[in-house]
Amino acid sequence: MSAAVVFILFVICLVIAIPVSISLGIVAVLPGAFDSSFTASASYVIRSMLGGIDSFPLLAVPMFVLAGIVMAHGKISQKLFDVFVYFIGKRTAGIPCAVIITCLFYGAISGSAPATVAAVGSMTIPLLMELGYKKDFSTAIVAVAGGLGVIIPPSIPFIMYAMATGESVSDLFLAGIIPGLLIGALLMFYAYYHCKRYGEDKEKINAKVSELRSKGLFSILKDSIWALLSPVIVLGCIYAGIASPTEAAVISVFYALFVSLFIYKSIKVKEIWGIMVEAMKTYAPILFILAASTAFSRVLTLMQVPQTVSAWILAHFTNEIVLLIVINIFLLIVGMVMDTTPAILILSPILLPIVQSIGMNPIHFGVVMIVNLAIGFVTPPIGVNLFVASSLTDVPVMRIAKKAAPMIGYFLLALLLLTFIPAISLCLL
Repeated sequence: MSAAVVFILFVICLVIAIPVSISLGIVAVLPGAFDSSFTASASYVIRSMLGGIDSFPLLAVPMFVLAGIVMAHGKISQKLFDVFVYFIGKRTAGIPCAVIITCLFYGAISGSAPATVAAVGSMTIPLLMELGYKKDFSTAIVAVAGGLGVIIPPSIPFIMYAMATGESVSDLFLAGIIPGLLIGALLMFYAYYHCKRYGEDKEKINAKVSELRSKGLFSILKDSIWALLSPVIVLGCIYAGIASPTEAAVISVFYALFVSLFIYKSIKVKEIWGIMVEAMKTYAPILFILAASTAFSRVLTLMQVPQTVSAWILAHFTNEIVLLIVINIFLLIVGMVMDTTPAILILSPILLPIVQSIGMNPIHFGVVMIVNLAIGFVTPPIGVNLFVASSLTDVPVMRIAKKAAPMIGYFLLALLLLTFIPAISLCLL
């Protein structure tokens, strides 16, 4: 069975709405089923699936998922937002910029884009609308800024990329810091331009910020310091050599529980079981996709698909700039129609040899790949962030996408800079 047939069958499975994990499992088994001489028998596929999830670094993923859910229930996003509004709320675009910065910080807690949109959006979108910002703009800015959740470390997609390529999780986390800040800064520039052009209800905004400031700086900082310290503690443990990323993920869970239970007292002990069940329901589909993607990737390797694709692309695109642009366009399209986890696990082993052949650093490529797929979170037809944001405000997905288009343009500008200026990603390594 040829690789082309395998990919066609995979697409057909997705089109007829077979779950991604099952689709990957089916197409991984088929080559061995139709060709008895092929090395990848059904037992090989099963062993590959089990081997794909038998990984210590992978344990970081459910831990970060659990920490993010604990903090969402603990209303930590509200504490973060309040402190940023206190300092910049009265400035032009201060409130939208506070939303973007909150997404940056919450992304550093949860490592997930949809989780960031849900946690930050449920709290900030009603406030933005109350202060006079249009519903479409309020929803779109949270949906796009939520994409920072997979770029700012700790990032679940970076862990998946490390799993697929054998690169260092710590290095990938470090490489994501400056790109995440760059994209956040560009989104804030757009928010400033938008508010300058269309205006703001300064009377309502000033009244709201004054009400917040009446509590006093000490009171605001006392409430928010525990939330602000969360990413500092997690990343500090990793880069100080105190803990591995997996161990830091466990620390983040205990920290989130401690703060939510004993400091903010925003959750009760009896709610912990429900939170753990929610985390398991969130992680279980990821685990099945990971197992099936690993098996599928190994089958493709046995079929020499990475080598074949690499040879074909390098033969047809000899100019390095053109090659990188083509790969970016391909990843943008993939991000529009495929979930991040299978996209990373399937495509990383195929594309990495190609970019390495032109001297691109694997860590640099990891950042470029994740940024491409992050844009996919806010582009139809899949656009997970769009659907999460739509569920919060009942704004149709395509209306959010239309309003988000200029912001995506700034995301693309950042992608262009990241692709051709490796130092942005690698300067902290």
